[in-house]
Amino acid sequence: MNLPFYIATRYLFSKKSHQVINIISGVAIAGVTLATVAMVCTLSVFNGFKDMVAGQFTAFDPDIKITASKGKAFTMEDSTFTRLKGLPCVDVAGIAIEDKAMVQYRGRQAMANIKGIEESFTRLTDIDKSLVGNGEFALKDSINSYAVPGIGIVSVLNSGLYHVDPLEVFAPRRGGKANFSNPAANFKKGSLQSSGLSFMTNQPKYDEGYILTSVEFARKLFGRGNNEGTSIEIRLANGYSTDKAKKEIAAVLGDGFTIEDRYEQQKDIFKVMKIEKFISFIFLSFILLIACFNIIGSLSMLIIEKRQNMETLRSLGATDRMITDIFVLEGSIISAIGAVGGIAIGIIVCLLQQEFGLLTLGEAADGFIVNSYPVKVEIADIATVFLTVLVVGLTAVWLPVRLLTRSFLAKENL
Repeated sequence: MNLPFYIATRYLFSKKSHQVINIISGVAIAGVTLATVAMVCTLSVFNGFKDMVAGQFTAFDPDIKITASKGKAFTMEDSTFTRLKGLPCVDVAGIAIEDKAMVQYRGRQAMANIKGIEESFTRLTDIDKSLVGNGEFALKDSINSYAVPGIGIVSVLNSGLYHVDPLEVFAPRRGGKANFSNPAANFKKGSLQSSGLSFMTNQPKYDEGYILTSVEFARKLFGRGNNEGTSIEIRLANGYSTDKAKKEIAAVLGDGFTIEDRYEQQKDIFKVMKIEKFISFIFLSFILLIACFNIIGSLSMLIIEKRQNMETLRSLGATDRMITDIFVLEGSIISAIGAVGGIAIGIIVCLLQQEFGLLTLGEAADGFIVNSYPVKVEIADIATVFLTVLVVGLTAVWLPVRLLTRSFLAKENL
């Protein structure tokens, strides 16, 4: 057994002549433990909110979205699209056409993103879980195209779920010169009948800004060719890795395309959440550093009490560095005990929160999506917390202990 480590453990757990040293050591361990619990729980709550937000976007965002690297639209040959759909990682794939247009209903107007989709959209996403109304998710028939607007669009237009008159949709004509003598000629007009449905994702970006319809209607309205699209949306096969799927898709498509997973599609929101998580981690690390000052106090009193033991060890051949290592190791042991205990308690608290929702946000009726704080424990966070506690604890005690032991050892030499 390593001699400094053995002596450090004996010093930590043996009874001291001054009971206050045991008390301060216990306070130091408790402080590190509480700081570790706070780090585990806080990071787990951020993970929970991240998953909750991702779940809200699931109703509208596919697993993989492919867009043109330059410009709004791309042209894809049928053979390439067939190869893409045939990949083992692809469960469902569909082309979409999306652009902005003005929508009018009985004199009320609103700007909206008209998204033309294929019938497979219900298998690409979980949109069916967000539908309200008693109609059927129909996008077109042999005569008409149908609208499935966000609930916010319905409110702005005051059309109701079953609008009697069709929605009038206006989009600028692509190409050609502007006709200033007849401004109406600069726009293409289309009409969308009521499907009797609307969708509500609880995301203003979608609920207040999107209308779903058939891809054929969108092609005609925005002047796109049969092989054109603004995005390809993919649902991955069960158990398939997103990163691996992106590589396989990129190999088929080549250059000129941007391939994004669900988090990358909402990168602005998740980037903010990532920054908030990092800042919280930094603040908690400072709190941990303050808690480690108790370790310094405990070790300082222990050094004073054990000064005769240090002289004895020197007489037996121990070097000054070995004596210093004894007290540095004791500080590291205190940090490790606090880290292990804090992580264990933190995981238990998170599991209890998951099961019983001990810490509540409020009722759903008050505007909250969930009633209690969501939590998700991730192994990477646990490893990060454990290493942080050890590094901060060692950093906090190394220099003060080294200076104190050198000071006492120098006095003994006089």
